Amino acid sequence: MWIAIGAAVVGIILGIWMPYNLTPEMAPYVAIAIVAALDSVFGGITAHMKKKFNIMVFFTGFFLNALLAAGLVYIGHVIGINVIIIAVLVVFVFRMFQNFANMRHILLDKPAKREKSEVITMEIEENKEN
Repeated sequence: MWIAIGAAVVGIILGIWMPYNLTPEMAPYVAIAIVAALDSVFGGITAHMKKKFNIMVFFTGFFLNALLAAGLVYIGHVIGINVIIIAVLVVFVFRMFQNFANMRHILLDKPAKREKSEVITMEIEENKEN
């Protein structure tokens, strides 16, 4: 986990330090690729919390989701359907909210399961005493 945090900090510092001008024509592609990549990151965090994380699934999803999303936006611009960016955004943002909900359930269910097991253990111990 510390490696991921360190990599994020290094990425932010490099992003601030290296000047790069984004042209207005490229902005929709970069924005949608970032949203798709964030979806993969949150999906990876959720998979890690469920103890089902696979690094190859994460990397392929990270890059292929970003490429697919940017490609869909490009195709939409080429054929004149600029609304495709909204559809892609809706899909990826919906998936991010699903991942957040899964993370929340995982975090909130752990204490509840622990409390249930403690109650059951106490009941068993009480029954043994009687």
